[in-house]
Amino acid sequence: MAKENRLVYSTDRGRIKEEPAAEKQHQGDGIVRIQRETKGRKGKGVTCVRGVDGTDSELKLLLAELKKRCGCGGALKDGVIEIQGDKRAEIKALLESKNYKVKLAGG
Repeated sequence: MAKENRLVYSTDRGRIKEEPAAEKQHQGDGIVRIQRETKGRKGKGVTCVRGVDGTDSELKLLLAELKKRCGCGGALKDGVIEIQGDKRAEIKALLESKNYKVKLAGG
């Protein structure tokens, strides 16, 4: 593992503050797809939600609401919301109540 080399302090300027990265906007096609995945997770299933429009902070708020409603953990990775376990029905009900057009994808 290569260690990241970044400047955090300079004798002539003092502590160097890191610039916050610009918030990333995620675009969907108007249809939110909910899919169950187990690949690459040692057999553990997660429910993936793709196609939700919004910025990272908006998706994090939706993620927090989904985790609270489903009573489980989850994460946001590259605009895809991952909820632990098979919670497709609960997630579909919540998103439809928020006026999203939802489809169950995959098998």
